[in-house]
Amino acid sequence: LQFTEEKLGQAEKTELDAHLENLLSKAECTKLWTEKIMKQTEVLLQPNPNARIEEFVYEKLDRKAPSRMNNPELLGQYMIDAGNEFGPGTAYGNALIKCGETQKRIGAADRELIQTSAINFLTPLRNFIEGDYKTITKERKLLQNKRLDLDAAKTRLKKAKVAEARAASEQEVRITQSEFDRQAEITRLLLEGISSTHAHHLRCLNDFVEAQMTYYAQCYQYMLDLQKQLGSFPSTFLSNNNQSSTTPVQSISSPSVLASASASLPSVSNSIITSGISELKSSSGSRKARVLYDYDAANSSELSLLADEVITVYSIPGMDSDWLMGERGNQKGKVPITYLELLN
Repeated sequence: LQFTEEKLGQAEKTELDAHLENLLSKAECTKLWTEKIMKQTEVLLQPNPNARIEEFVYEKLDRKAPSRMNNPELLGQYMIDAGNEFGPGTAYGNALIKCGETQKRIGAADRELIQTSAINFLTPLRNFIEGDYKTITKERKLLQNKRLDLDAAKTRLKKAKVAEARAASEQEVRITQSEFDRQAEITRLLLEGISSTHAHHLRCLNDFVEAQMTYYAQCYQYMLDLQKQLGSFPSTFLSNNNQSSTTPVQSISSPSVLASASASLPSVSNSIITSGISELKSSSGSRKARVLYDYDAANSSELSLLADEVITVYSIPGMDSDWLMGERGNQKGKVPITYLELLN
């Protein structure tokens, strides 16, 4: 009745204090944008709506979604199969296999990005929407009910004619007022937690940016490596439609595009590649090198690498300029230069 009369403008309403109103609007605003950012991040990480729905259903059932190849992995597999069919000994077959292996590595990096982002970014955002904000909504609703009780009691007090009814109404107003004040305090304390939610979500955002940075750096490194491998093919295979074979390579690695990327990737810095490695190639000695990124051997002639391990490297006369021989204990094989940092 009180609510209806307020809506019809027939009853007075106790207003919340300005501080509480501000906190309420900040919480609503936080909820709205958190939901939008969360949903769009999900779309970014998994553009396929059917796959998203399937993952959501499995999550609700608390079961693991069946593992399927993602798009880069699938493309990689097709390329490898085609390359094997055309013949790994042919230039095109060999290039397809190399491209396919790189696509699969990108697919694995993709999977890692989705997993890391889900744990470090999406889950905390979802926990706020489904946890803290639900509690705020419940307490806010309770506050609304306490306010209606208080205002109904005030209305009855105004209408009370006899002294007895008046005394009872005054008592009722006192009780409802103290209940309303207590609930307003509970709601205020909860709402003031929104500031720490912002601080927490800021840390999660930093984690998300770091996961993306790792992903893009890995992809860049894989493509750089692939480009070098493809660049070692005879130029007749590279030149297409009478265009010069050097154009595609130069346009991809134009300094302006890669300046910022290479700044954070020590593997591409010229000083390391030119001085240390040319010196190593000219001498017949060996050097220690630190591995910058994980590397999966493409075949038995190569050596798989783990980031941060230290291996021994040396050059063999007539070896492709982008590779060195690597040794770890009794294991040896070719290793890509771009994945190494030579140690003094």
